[in-house]
Amino acid sequence: MKLRSKYLRVTAATVLLATPIGVMGSMPTAQADTTNWVATHTQAFVPTNATNLGSLPASTELTVVIGLQMQNQSGLEQYIQDISTPGNALYGQTLTPSQFEATYSPSSSTVDAVTSYLESQGLSNIQVSANRLLITATGTAQQLESAFNTQIDQFSMNGRTVYANVDPAYVPSSLGGAVVAVLGLTNAAQMQLPLATPTPTTSTSLPNYPASYNPQGFWKAYNVGNTPQATGTNIAIFAEGNLTQVVQDLRTEEAANQLPQVPYTIVQVGIASNDTSGADEWDLDTQYSTGMAGNVAHLYIYDTTSLTDSDIAREFNKFAEQDVAKAGSASFGECEYDAYLDGSMLVDDEVFAEAAAQGQTTFASAGDTGGFCAVTPTNGVPAGVPDVNYPASSPYVVAVGGTTLITNSDGSYDEELAWTGGGGGTSYFESAPYWQNGIVPPTTNVGKGLPDIAMDADPNSGANVYVDGSPEVVGGTSLASPLALGVWARLETSHNNQLGFAAPLLYGVYGSDGFHDITLGDSGPYPATPGWDFATGLGSFDVSNMNTVMDQYAPMQTAPAPAPAPGPAPAPGSQPEP
Repeated sequence: MKLRSKYLRVTAATVLLATPIGVMGSMPTAQADTTNWVATHTQAFVPTNATNLGSLPASTELTVVIGLQMQNQSGLEQYIQDISTPGNALYGQTLTPSQFEATYSPSSSTVDAVTSYLESQGLSNIQVSANRLLITATGTAQQLESAFNTQIDQFSMNGRTVYANVDPAYVPSSLGGAVVAVLGLTNAAQMQLPLATPTPTTSTSLPNYPASYNPQGFWKAYNVGNTPQATGTNIAIFAEGNLTQVVQDLRTEEAANQLPQVPYTIVQVGIASNDTSGADEWDLDTQYSTGMAGNVAHLYIYDTTSLTDSDIAREFNKFAEQDVAKAGSASFGECEYDAYLDGSMLVDDEVFAEAAAQGQTTFASAGDTGGFCAVTPTNGVPAGVPDVNYPASSPYVVAVGGTTLITNSDGSYDEELAWTGGGGGTSYFESAPYWQNGIVPPTTNVGKGLPDIAMDADPNSGANVYVDGSPEVVGGTSLASPLALGVWARLETSHNNQLGFAAPLLYGVYGSDGFHDITLGDSGPYPATPGWDFATGLGSFDVSNMNTVMDQYAPMQTAPAPAPAPGPAPAPGSQPEP
């Protein structure tokens, strides 16, 4: 059986061997003279349905991100299980970034060996991340081809010119085991934004099917009740490009809905970009994470240069190495085989594991094309090839699928249906985490089952979002993920920010009245059924009930959390008056 994408083909036979952090796969097959070289997990990325324009000009300057292998990886995985298991002596503990670095980060000697090699190849602007998991460097195409024994060509694809390494990336044998992957050798694969807009509906039997909800509407529908606002919890949004209008829209939405102005910091990761094509996405993320939370102690917006895997990896890593936000939302994704082939899956999974060990949670959109990966956006219509989205498929990420939210005439919860576009299925590349054992139905694959949870995503029951100063209705799992983040922030504040990484805890309360078990509708090939299903996972939140359920599992039973200590100082002009 073959998985087919607009970029390349991956055979199912390539996923039989186990590799670190739950990723299933094999090392690339040698294509060039590999004497004295060892392969990384960056494989050849040859676009299909594209015209090869020949070699990328030798003088083209590129920035690469080299992911390094952490130490004692199996020990970290066991630590995450121990701190997430009630009754374990370590239950409820977390690492600080300095503790992670001391025990699990690559050694200083490893970093020195890699940076020395990069310098010897003429690369410049070499920078090492604080947790020593990433090294960034700049070089010409010719220098990078030589440094990593590969070839970089350019292609005309879907009206744009892209580049890609048509051979795998290698490093000298002396660095064997040190380098996980080399990101930035291709820009053909990029994260997609799963936004959806309303389409006409002919349903007449539903109790209430509004055009959109505002934050207070979601509070009512998901039964916030007496669950406190997230005034003691910092949260994060992962974004890209120029966010000037996004911040203005956040203030407009807050005023329109009589919400407090949340303090915020834009954390620039990499070169600042003027791109505003994703502004409506970041509008949705900022307005409905903080809106569902009611308020937050601080909003951190990690803002990177582009949606390429290499730039996204840097902002994920900044989230973990700073450890100032308890949870974040990534309302984007790509077919997971793209992340597998360029190596970013392994690089990001190390980062997500660090975050989990530090008690941080990343929520991610499961996608808007049902159990498929689409070649082009489909506005919620299931289409494409059978596969799931990354980073939602990472074991250390909470994948959020989609529902159609139906309320009674007073705005209270009536029922939910699996939204036809909500992403779900089984990963071909990521192993199932232990907390899914006995809950996720067995399939022919042994990978992680998606989604973990679900929230409103149908644009016909979507959110009223301010874009360029004016309201419009938006949906998609791009809405579901920040809604889940807002709920989790409330729960964290209510439990003194002691809940830790969310996934094991949520599966630990499977079947409780903290979830709405969704049994109607389907997401493309997957029907909603009683219990966990590939359409809606564990179900959606009943916030007040879940807050009570969490009282039994939180490591510390305390009053709502005070505001946490401030994080890094904002860049000038990035944080307005309170």
